[in-house]
Amino acid sequence: MKDRFYIVVIALFLLHCKSEVDTTFLIRDDAIGNLEKNSLSRDIALIYSQDSVVRDTTSLNLGNMAKRFKIFEKGGKLLLTLTPSSDSIPKIQNIRFEDDRYHTEKGISINSTFKDIKDAYTIKKVITSMNNVLILVKESEVYFTISKEELPSSLRYASSENIEAVQIPDKAKIKYMMLGWD
Repeated sequence: MKDRFYIVVIALFLLHCKSEVDTTFLIRDDAIGNLEKNSLSRDIALIYSQDSVVRDTTSLNLGNMAKRFKIFEKGGKLLLTLTPSSDSIPKIQNIRFEDDRYHTEKGISINSTFKDIKDAYTIKKVITSMNNVLILVKESEVYFTISKEELPSSLRYASSENIEAVQIPDKAKIKYMMLGWD
């Protein structure tokens, strides 16, 4: 009887324990690792103190705030490119994911395909530009860029034609994956 009691107590204890989930590379609408939506651009060096932060030197030489921050892992691999807002107290406005370890809560990374995006999210809008198509989704502030080189040849060179989601091949690779914070 005592053995059963201990087994039940241990089982209940294990059920209530939550395992620590590493969120370093998890993309959420309000945070990416330690970077939060309301983080100030002046705090980037503190937030990424374990990494290398490189500021846009052209702007710094002119006496302006950095236009971009590039975050490098200590080993030299580019992780993120951050663009601050132009507000009087600038926050991070856009994040470009450079490392394939960054992924959304639905598992999408820069190594994903258009099919992966379609399967995970509802396509809200496709915006056509000269060289790319921009994919906006309903459930997230993350957006994706696909090069027109990934499209059928009949769509690659048509700059005025609006491209629809059904025209994008499932195997089309993501060129850029970004997150925009207001």
